[in-house]
Amino acid sequence: MGLWQPDPTFYPSPRAAISAPREKIAFVALLNGEKNDRHDALGVVDVDPTSSSYGKLVGRVDMPNAGDELHHFGWNACSACLSPYAPHPHTERRYLIVPGIRSSRIHIIDTKPNPLKPKIIKVIEPETLATRTGYSNPHTVHCGPSGIFVSALGAPGGDGPGGIFIIDPESFEILGKWEIERGPQYLAYDFWWHLGYDILITSEWGTPKMVESGVNPELLLKGKYGHALHIWDLRRRRHLQSLDLGAEQQMVLELRPAHDPTRAYGFVGVVVSLKDLSASIWLWHRDNGSWAVQKVIEIPAEPADPDQLPPLLKGFKAVPPLVTDINLSLDDRFLYVSCWGTGEFLQYDVSDPLHPIKTGSVHLGGIVRRAPHPANPKAVLNGGPQMVELSRDGRRVYFTNSLYSPWDAQFYPDGVRSWMVKLDAKPEGGLEIDPKFFLEFQDLRGHQVRLEGGDASSDSYCYS
Repeated sequence: MGLWQPDPTFYPSPRAAISAPREKIAFVALLNGEKNDRHDALGVVDVDPTSSSYGKLVGRVDMPNAGDELHHFGWNACSACLSPYAPHPHTERRYLIVPGIRSSRIHIIDTKPNPLKPKIIKVIEPETLATRTGYSNPHTVHCGPSGIFVSALGAPGGDGPGGIFIIDPESFEILGKWEIERGPQYLAYDFWWHLGYDILITSEWGTPKMVESGVNPELLLKGKYGHALHIWDLRRRRHLQSLDLGAEQQMVLELRPAHDPTRAYGFVGVVVSLKDLSASIWLWHRDNGSWAVQKVIEIPAEPADPDQLPPLLKGFKAVPPLVTDINLSLDDRFLYVSCWGTGEFLQYDVSDPLHPIKTGSVHLGGIVRRAPHPANPKAVLNGGPQMVELSRDGRRVYFTNSLYSPWDAQFYPDGVRSWMVKLDAKPEGGLEIDPKFFLEFQDLRGHQVRLEGGDASSDSYCYS
């Protein structure tokens, strides 16, 4: 009699996941940033260096409707399925949950039997999402111990509150709103958790009305965008604590908790400071039984000729870093930071999370710099390092250059020409651009990347 075995891509600990087989393909959200009837797509990219199609788009599935604005997406199942208090280890990591942040439509995509030819098996319409949750504009997808968790920016009318809802990982039916007691939380964006501490963390951006047309200068200068973290009881689904970073810290976005479940800390990126246009990284951590947050990295704006700046920035005479994504290696040693404004991509050693040390930097694109890629050193690039994904062994870094179509138009008004690149990360620290990997998406814009079998931001682990 055969034994039922867990999915081989599930690992009980980050240490075990680091030794996983190397990824051979990547899935990339491709959005249509132009005002036409072309549809968004999910692309499949060959990331196997032994392949003749290395660094090329080798598969694609188009969405059935126009206007989705594919953004963030995630797996139906991951290593969180090995949770000791809500185990379902025989679920298979097979389906990608792909929302449209603009349309509020959610696509369920089967990556098997042939991952080069993924297929849409179900579409959840925005009316269903609204009826069952009261939410709209789905944003972030994570597999959790009790189902698929998805954050939403707000309500169907465009206001708040935003929050989290749950999808069943087998039937893909929306079960309902996650929160039991919301407390003061109103704005929403990203979320993650510390499974060993039964804690969930959420961050803040803005309501759909606040973000759908890009950055609103009036709201920004009044400090109306998100500037707080929220701590929740994961199992009881109740708000516990707010951590306000201060109204000058605008748009508290990507969350990256420590992967080791015995470590109760994590990092969050702040897009911009109203004081001086700097960006920053903050650390949340346990403090005498409750939670605290403090700034551990500050990245200054760079002076610039106003003639080289988009209208939104001319009066400031500087280009802000605009930290829009971060990622943390599975061994919790290296933090990666995308500066979409200046075109810089940074690596920090965060072995001591309170005192990060800069260990690597490369430049590609940027509002002013327009740094080229080694594959074509004479061609200037626009856009900048944005959505970043890291292999499980920490040796390969992939990122794309498009953020969100309204922001693309504001900060790169000449039109983002989209690309995806790969960097090699040295074990001791340091980064090198892979000169053989430079993929241009032509008519669509690449955004989030997910790697075959999991990556540094797909899974959460229950054991150290």
